[in-house]
Amino acid sequence: MRRIGWISLVLSCCLLFLSACATAGGGDRKQGANGKDDFSAGMVTDTGGLNDESFNQTTYEGLKRAQKELGIDIKALESKRDEDYVPNLTKFAREGRDMVWGVGFKFDKAISDVANQFQNVQFGIVDSDLGGKIPKNVTAVTFKEEEGSFLMGVIAGLTTKTNKVGFIGGISSPLIKKFEVGYRAGVLTVNPKAKVQVAYAESFNDVTKGRSLAKAMYDGGADIIYHAAGGVGKGLFDEVKSRKKGKYWAIGVDMDQSRLAPDHTLSSMIKKVDVAVYNVMKAQQQKKHQAGKVLQFGLKENGVGYAETTKRHVKPDVLKRVDEYKRKIANKELVVPTSEADLHQFIKS
Repeated sequence: MRRIGWISLVLSCCLLFLSACATAGGGDRKQGANGKDDFSAGMVTDTGGLNDESFNQTTYEGLKRAQKELGIDIKALESKRDEDYVPNLTKFAREGRDMVWGVGFKFDKAISDVANQFQNVQFGIVDSDLGGKIPKNVTAVTFKEEEGSFLMGVIAGLTTKTNKVGFIGGISSPLIKKFEVGYRAGVLTVNPKAKVQVAYAESFNDVTKGRSLAKAMYDGGADIIYHAAGGVGKGLFDEVKSRKKGKYWAIGVDMDQSRLAPDHTLSSMIKKVDVAVYNVMKAQQQKKHQAGKVLQFGLKENGVGYAETTKRHVKPDVLKRVDEYKRKIANKELVVPTSEADLHQFIKS
């Protein structure tokens, strides 16, 4: 009995010692969502999904880079409908994730509502400035899409053989209008005789609609079509691949989309969402980030531009002109319009 009692006493002391060590070593430290003392992030897509070959996919590339280089624990949730935004954001906030991203301007209300409810969590939104009303725990990442789109317009205007080009937009909105107007401004600057056909799918994931709109434009004489339509753009590439090489072209958006139709992709307008998202999380992890503001990236900041694969099909003399306009815009010698009213004034001047 005495031996058993002595052993019990020793075991009890060991347990008390280990418990004290655990409390001293990590009791006051913040744990990530995976139970480790680290930084964690969540991303909620819009209805286009993770593999939209566009802004959702590019944003996720930024998260994956953060996972690889910074050891950040990441998770993503795909929204099947707009009503999923708030529940998905809330799920990540309740998990205690350090930063939660909503991708796309359609998250405007959802991000604000959830951020105000979970003020100890940092949130980020891509492609919206929330109308200038930024909660103190939200970072808004925006881009000067009109500047990159202007360069696509220069390429299209100097390459077209029919003087007819097209633009396919996703959902009608001020954001997508910036792509459209910037593109039209670029086309008309270098080719005043050109006509730009415009159509909106009113969707970011209807591939079939994207293909039918592209078919109608090509059949109507357009030989180059630029899209800013998320997953809808896959329909454009499906259609252009069915047509004669060297005669019909597509221009991609957000990321290098040339792999969707290598022989038919003239260029892609790059938005470096992945870089912006990565940099925000890195600064946040290092406690150097200030939330509650808008971060905007244009040609000057190297936040937009054209894909390297542009050199495959665009003639050197055309690319030289593109680079000239790129410098002018970056130096603010040329201000690209962002609305219909601005475009009319731009054309007159």
